[in-house]
Amino acid sequence: MLYYLFTWLDKQYDIPGAGLFQFISFRTAMAVILSLILTTVYGSRLIRLLRAKQVGESVRNLGLEGQMQKQGTPTMGGLIILLGILLPTILFAKIDNIYIILMLVTTVWMGLIGFVDDYIKVFKKDKEGLAGRFKIMGQVGLALIIGWTMYFHPDIVVREQVTLPAKVSAPLDVHKRGDQFYYTQDLKSTITNVPFYKDNEFDYAKVLTVFGDGYEKYSLVVFLLFVIVIVTAVSNGANLTDGIDGLATGTSAIIGITLAILAYVSGNTIFADYLNIMYIPNSGELVIFAGAFVGACVGFLWYNSYPAQVFMGDTGSLAIGGIIAAFAIMIRKELLIPALCGVFLVENLSVIMQVSYFKYTKRKFGEGRRIFLMSPLHHHYQKKGYHEAKIVTRFWIVGILLAIITIVTLKLR
Repeated sequence: MLYYLFTWLDKQYDIPGAGLFQFISFRTAMAVILSLILTTVYGSRLIRLLRAKQVGESVRNLGLEGQMQKQGTPTMGGLIILLGILLPTILFAKIDNIYIILMLVTTVWMGLIGFVDDYIKVFKKDKEGLAGRFKIMGQVGLALIIGWTMYFHPDIVVREQVTLPAKVSAPLDVHKRGDQFYYTQDLKSTITNVPFYKDNEFDYAKVLTVFGDGYEKYSLVVFLLFVIVIVTAVSNGANLTDGIDGLATGTSAIIGITLAILAYVSGNTIFADYLNIMYIPNSGELVIFAGAFVGACVGFLWYNSYPAQVFMGDTGSLAIGGIIAAFAIMIRKELLIPALCGVFLVENLSVIMQVSYFKYTKRKFGEGRRIFLMSPLHHHYQKKGYHEAKIVTRFWIVGILLAIITIVTLKLR
């Protein structure tokens, strides 16, 4: 909103400094600052309100050190994160940009699912919360909205280089690199980036080439299936990671910074050309959203670090996971998620392995056996006697290492 206001003021009255709002870097910085202020200043007020309403965490005794001391700690603190994301984005981003609209929808959609889950747990005294099938339905519904919009919306395109002579379905743009001229066109496409690969583009539609000609008409189905898997996996991974103080929050902030860098280079013609990666027109605005996301996570960490004064609950963790998945899909970097979100992936796998092995051994030997002392993985280390703060710090270090590897993939092919 402020972008439109200051653009108008700059044109009408030539106010000094108003032109700064034309720069994504400036608006991103302002989004980070405002997000930090909102989450730190108003976060304490929300915590007091949650305490007054007795919105406390109900803790099951799992035999973990210091666990029962968390009984009654305010939950649903994800509302702080949602506020820190939504308000700065609305103020500083171009809110008619389709990518921004999709990210706002994702934030509110997943936040509502998490809020309903927390509400049932806290106020209905049902520890199971929202039934798992309804969570999955909500995640699949969001994935369908994202996938369908990306496939059909006219403003969501990718820019591809054209070698002449060639058949073209869109107007050509002429560019100069050194003494050479080359041509590009903006196309609707289901292509995405593939890490560690020289010609690093993969078209989801090509999955069906084994079935012969005419596979293109089924490309939407394949694309939607991939989007559904990615959204549900990352959202649930973030939810599982939110088990000890500051783990999901800090890890998400690291991921958010990395996504901001990836969005900036993908939405900038100069950097995209230099790195020889896919240029995605209009996607640069996502950097502002990423800035608000990082600011919200870091600001929430002020209260969520050990010992936590508030938990984000599913209101925050489901929203965070959905945001990361949707963001990566929109900048066509979703195949980097196994590396970038490695912590989420390992937490997911630890639960799948534990449950599967337990069921298998119970069926075969009549007694269930375990791979880990407890799952998700961070609880395994708690059982081994590691302090919460040490586990979180080490997981953050792993997250930073994975983020660096993710960024390196831009050049390492």
